[in-house]
Amino acid sequence: MKTLVIAEHDNTELKSATLHAIGAAIKIGGDIDILVAGSNCDIVAQAAAQISGINKVIKADAPPLEHQLAEDIAPIIVDLASNYTHILSAATTFGKNTLPRAAALLDTQQISDIISVESADTFKRPVYAGNAIATVKSSDSIKLITVRTTTFDAADAAGGSASVEDYSAPASSELSKFIKHELSTSERPELTSAKIVVSGGRGVGSEENFAIIEKLADKLGAAIGASRAAVDAGYVPNDYQVGQTGKIVAPDLYIAIGISGAIQHLAGMKDSKVIVAINKDEDAPIFGVADYGLVADLFDAVPELEGKI
Repeated sequence: MKTLVIAEHDNTELKSATLHAIGAAIKIGGDIDILVAGSNCDIVAQAAAQISGINKVIKADAPPLEHQLAEDIAPIIVDLASNYTHILSAATTFGKNTLPRAAALLDTQQISDIISVESADTFKRPVYAGNAIATVKSSDSIKLITVRTTTFDAADAAGGSASVEDYSAPASSELSKFIKHELSTSERPELTSAKIVVSGGRGVGSEENFAIIEKLADKLGAAIGASRAAVDAGYVPNDYQVGQTGKIVAPDLYIAIGISGAIQHLAGMKDSKVIVAINKDEDAPIFGVADYGLVADLFDAVPELEGKI
């Protein structure tokens, strides 16, 4: 068996999601190679070579790959695919954009968002917003898989000494074109990698009232999240959304404030190590997954909690 992991990076730094995808590859077993495709990405390739458990780094370095568009990365994956039994990527926006295109070109059934490796050909993945777990067995000769990063330990970023092999990337497919990106900046931790997340829901009531959430998060050094209802109401940007259609998080501490606990939201945070819920509705579904629950008006409880930290 041999696995290829598709690296996610920004041409200067390897994203932590890649280490979790490698963690899943280690569970599968066999040799593990990693594809680093980008422009002027030598630093990333060298960092990838240091990851424990990596056999070889394949570096595709060319100007058309600077923004790692799926239409340009997929043909490289297809070209390399015959050398591997498994091809993995993190189930991030990048992975969800890239791997399905490669799977279609290879005429292979992709296995999405796995949470467990049962054997080299059998995996578990959530369905119905996480209310059921499907066990999927694949007979495909090449298995393309996206990995839910919150359920696999990250590979050790140091201790490896893999070789780096250059790959001659083809010219741009010109099927798509990068125009620009606009990145939100914040001094708070990144939502998907934060150890503490404070989330607000529809119960917060307004964009102005979300200042209560922000103050508590800043006291705790936490990232800020939100339910879809809060995002749809315009309280916070879409980047904050936690849930099945938002970001999947599994921090050490998740504080849900004014969130009822719809199944779509629970699917994005129920793997958190400790869950604290504050809601005035004692029958709110969020209390069904919470380790600690406080039935109280958030406008009384949250400032009091923030004042005691």
